[in-house]
Amino acid sequence: MAELRRPLIAGNWKMNGLRQDSLLRVENIVTALSKISNSTFETLICPPATMLGMISSSIKGSEIFLGAQDCHPASSGAYTGDISAEMLADIGCSHVIVGHSERRLAHSETNKIIFEKASSAIAANLIAIICVGESADQKADGQTKNVILSQLSASLPPHSTSANMIIAYEPIWAIGTGVTPNKYDVQEIHSMIRENLSGIVSSANANQTRILYGGSVKPSNAYEFLSLPDVDGALVGGASLNWEDFMAIAACCLDRE
Repeated sequence: MAELRRPLIAGNWKMNGLRQDSLLRVENIVTALSKISNSTFETLICPPATMLGMISSSIKGSEIFLGAQDCHPASSGAYTGDISAEMLADIGCSHVIVGHSERRLAHSETNKIIFEKASSAIAANLIAIICVGESADQKADGQTKNVILSQLSASLPPHSTSANMIIAYEPIWAIGTGVTPNKYDVQEIHSMIRENLSGIVSSANANQTRILYGGSVKPSNAYEFLSLPDVDGALVGGASLNWEDFMAIAACCLDRE
């Protein structure tokens, strides 16, 4: 991985956790990170919306960033049950995930909607983590590259830069299944994403944009992915619910060449 791209280890808790266990998990992460005297990687946690205020307070003074799992495209309005990017920034978030496959599939979110959410996030001074990835059927049909490039070109706002946007490649067939692509395929996809970003956000921004890998990341395979030249961190799902596993994944950044 290029020296100019500091890796990010992000934990997406999805719809998991109540106050007591979530607070304990965060306290353990804060303690573990305090024992690592380095600036090798950044740490981000994305809990359910119900935990954002509590966790914002509990990580105050640490180097942990707080992120949300989604936002609404509008800054305010009659959208019962939704949360705007401005509200997330107000409560202490610095990042927000948009376009996760679980949102694209379960909520029928299109590239256009992802584009609008990413635009709203950036306008609120949040870093948008824009997810892309192919399904098992699309992979079987040899459409992986076409799908990802289509998602990239249609989901990224024109004012995206390496400072306000991160890409997360998450093959849908690998999420929560325990099955992962081999490291050569991951590097090929990440390299392709970076190359095509050049035509969207400029070569300079493309070279500095962090591209995360997500999809059944765990301590036993994290180093293999994090050691790849175009993998700039991980978007961790299930393993982020165990603070020891999450920190073991993060620790792989310390040993990268």
